[in-house]
Amino acid sequence: MLFSSVTFLFTFLPITLLIYYLVPRKAKNLVLLICSLIFYAWGEPIYIFLMIISILFNYFSGIDIARKQGRRRARRRSLVFTVVVNLLILGFFKYYGFVLENLNAVLPFHISYRELALPIGISFYTFQTLSYIVDVYRDKVQVQINPIDFGAYVSMFPQLIAGPIVRYADVEKQLRNRQESLDKFGKGVIFFIIGLAKKILLANTIGAVHTEITGMTEMSVLTAWLGALAFTFQIYFDFSGYSDMAVGLGKMFGFEFMRNFNYPYISHSATEFWRRWHISLGSWFREYVYIPLGGNRVSVWRHLLNLLIVWFLTGLWHGASWNFVIWGLYYGVILIIEKYVTGKILAKLPELVQVFYTMLVVVIGWVFFFSQGLGDAVTYLRYMVGAGATGIIDREAVYLLTTHWMLWLMVIVGSTPVMHRLVQVLCFDEERPRTVICGVLYMGMFILSIAYLVTETYNPFLYFRF
Repeated sequence: MLFSSVTFLFTFLPITLLIYYLVPRKAKNLVLLICSLIFYAWGEPIYIFLMIISILFNYFSGIDIARKQGRRRARRRSLVFTVVVNLLILGFFKYYGFVLENLNAVLPFHISYRELALPIGISFYTFQTLSYIVDVYRDKVQVQINPIDFGAYVSMFPQLIAGPIVRYADVEKQLRNRQESLDKFGKGVIFFIIGLAKKILLANTIGAVHTEITGMTEMSVLTAWLGALAFTFQIYFDFSGYSDMAVGLGKMFGFEFMRNFNYPYISHSATEFWRRWHISLGSWFREYVYIPLGGNRVSVWRHLLNLLIVWFLTGLWHGASWNFVIWGLYYGVILIIEKYVTGKILAKLPELVQVFYTMLVVVIGWVFFFSQGLGDAVTYLRYMVGAGATGIIDREAVYLLTTHWMLWLMVIVGSTPVMHRLVQVLCFDEERPRTVICGVLYMGMFILSIAYLVTETYNPFLYFRF
């Protein structure tokens, strides 16, 4: 079930909110748990049992680690066992086919296997349980004794299938002592509408352009670049829109989740880009992989290795394909170069040049992300530099620019803070809200989104793949 679906918007969400606000305080987490399991089972009726097993296993593992306080070796064994089991479950369901496919490519015999459907959200909720287990071991959080509260944390539907990755330390107190309010609920609705409009009006529309271009058997250089740019904006509005909806839903239920994006396409370097893109994932890898490896407080060569390990894992986390591994290492190498070679030079260049450089790096990187295989990625990159292309420019490129000029303008402006500032000017006068203008603006966005949703059939969600 997608947030951007009629079933969710007009059936599941209203019923869940109604029940949630009618029940007493002590029953609210139980309502969240039950409704979240229903939400997950709607699209994954079989894999709901996998999630329940994960919840129970990590619940009892946390208690086991906490009870071994003072017994360092025993606690460490429990930690290692729990982490390994979690990673094995994730690895089996996400990388089983990838591993066997690569073994078959080098072995003198063939291992037959059956492709497994990827459990939706398994990468996100596995990382959440791992953060909880490690933080219990580190004594950064108190072990959760209440299975209902722990289950609600792991399965909470607002951030279950696409993040942000919510660390237990960030919501530990909120699970028991959060406060719902009309003001917070209203802000949540605004966040949700903005995210819905990003997803429906911008991501889906520019995504259709990308799909049209990648379906071509031949293209010009400009057409290839337009296709890569279309995906660049599609994945941003698709994922950031979904994250905004998650933050908004969290507020409706009294939670405060971290924002996952901070206008990454205005970054002045690839390093800054990754401080602004998928912030919760970057924070997770920094806290639970990069720092334990030694971070940057090691020799230069060890630091280089640490960065490559983190970015190899970041790429692999996104999908079981060499495309994603190359994509991760691509960023690892670029960040190393910026850190040790070009960083100071880049900082002295005009801001416009810095942003252009960053976008060039990002757009090229997305080619590996949207291609079906390394061969397809290389072929597409060749089109972008003119090898095998039908020319610099063709009729299709001119058509896509002239007929979609308003869409291109909207996605470019929408990926900067300009729209947010404009809304602030329209909706606020000396910090006082202009209620009527705000209401008309957001209601208009909502109605347009619903109208598009009802009339169009193209409504993918890219991060279901991950």
